[in-house]
Amino acid sequence: MAAKQEAPLHALAAYLPAGTSEEVMPFILEYKVHLTITRERQSILGDYRHPYDGSGHRISINGNLNPYAFLITLLHEIAHLVTWVKYANRVAAHGKEWKHEFAEILRHIIGRGFMPTDVEAAIMAGIHSPAASSCADENLMRVLRRYDPQKVNHFFVEQLPEGAIFKTKDGRIFRKGARIRKRFRCEEIATKRVYLFSPVYEVEAAEA
Repeated sequence: MAAKQEAPLHALAAYLPAGTSEEVMPFILEYKVHLTITRERQSILGDYRHPYDGSGHRISINGNLNPYAFLITLLHEIAHLVTWVKYANRVAAHGKEWKHEFAEILRHIIGRGFMPTDVEAAIMAGIHSPAASSCADENLMRVLRRYDPQKVNHFFVEQLPEGAIFKTKDGRIFRKGARIRKRFRCEEIATKRVYLFSPVYEVEAAEA
């Protein structure tokens, strides 16, 4: 289980691009959000939990994200909160109502010098129909990775040549195969089972 720690509100600025904590704090304070910073989670960057059985609004964000990815993920979850306040569970989690709220929040941030121009351009390219997660927006993932700390021998799957051997974060070894539509067909060496990988899934190159 990922370790969690409640984020002191004054410490939130350390995770965000300069000047943006003042933009998100009104949401945190108005809705009394219980904000938690977690260690890296494999399948999600953040999540929102609506009030239930006496608990308030809860948001958790992976603490290993670079500041721009952290901000976008936090705004994504705040959009869920605002959508819940307006519609409760009467609308789809990533339906048109959430997309509208997320786009409106992003428009308030973009163009004010908080983020690099390439990040803003990637956001604007998908702002009319935001992806259900930052991970699902491949173009945005490629751009955000430029601002991650450099890790030796780590690549997106799409950057490796066909036939290359790579290791996933859980230590499993795969051989990269051909691209099938939007994903790459990769064979696990130990089991010969085939899995489909996102082009922007980060892996570590390994020796055969």
